[in-house]
Amino acid sequence: MVLLLSRPQLVVASFILALACAPGGARGALPDEIQVYTDDINKPGEFGLELHVNTTRRGTDRADYPGEVTTHRGWRITPEFSYGISDDFDVGLYVPAAYKDGNWSLGGYKLRAKWLPLRGDAKTGGAFAGVNLELSNIVPKFESSRHNAELRFMLGHRSQDWLFAVNPAFGWALSASQEVPPPRNPRFRAGYKVSRSVIEGVAAGVEYYNEKGRWGNFNPGDLQDKTLFLTLDVDRGPLPFNLGIGRGLNQNTDKLTIKMIFDVPF
Repeated sequence: MVLLLSRPQLVVASFILALACAPGGARGALPDEIQVYTDDINKPGEFGLELHVNTTRRGTDRADYPGEVTTHRGWRITPEFSYGISDDFDVGLYVPAAYKDGNWSLGGYKLRAKWLPLRGDAKTGGAFAGVNLELSNIVPKFESSRHNAELRFMLGHRSQDWLFAVNPAFGWALSASQEVPPPRNPRFRAGYKVSRSVIEGVAAGVEYYNEKGRWGNFNPGDLQDKTLFLTLDVDRGPLPFNLGIGRGLNQNTDKLTIKMIFDVPF
């Protein structure tokens, strides 16, 4: 099978190949979006706005490098602007901000490009697969390296009642890192989502997030970040939203996190 790519998609594909040869990784304390990507994508010419809000009511409060702002009792608010380029390609901009100890901080910005070449029927569903490339410029108190890249794969299946999705993701540092020892391999993490429709426009489910550490040298299980969320997706009314209440599954993970994603009419 021959897959024909448009010019924007060729740019993304070329950058993906370059990343495969790049060193490094990055871990930060700015969970600006806690989300499993599924088969959602903007239509050509369509603008979108999502507002990501989350707070860590009980966290680890342990800095991984000098000057890092930790998540404990912090709030993160991030608008995500998006625009559809074609039927299977859209782009986005994140502008994260954080609140901690009475102070607001702008985190920087992130640019993303999403390509979803495989997608099921809009009504009956089906398998989906794609990739999301993200480039970020985040201030040092939130990320160990200023410039970073993330490559996230989107795989899953949607039916009229069920949704299954998994997001394997690799993270690279593109600039000097404050981590000791300096990073060599990319970091690897994965997100999983299972949900079921309970009434029209409302689905309940679970999401699981696991940051394993560096590819080829994963951290021991008790040192990995592991969080399980109970979720509610409401796709009805004037302000569709996702709500999740998450619990850390070991001592290395924030104990209680609450997240909300609002689909703002634009």
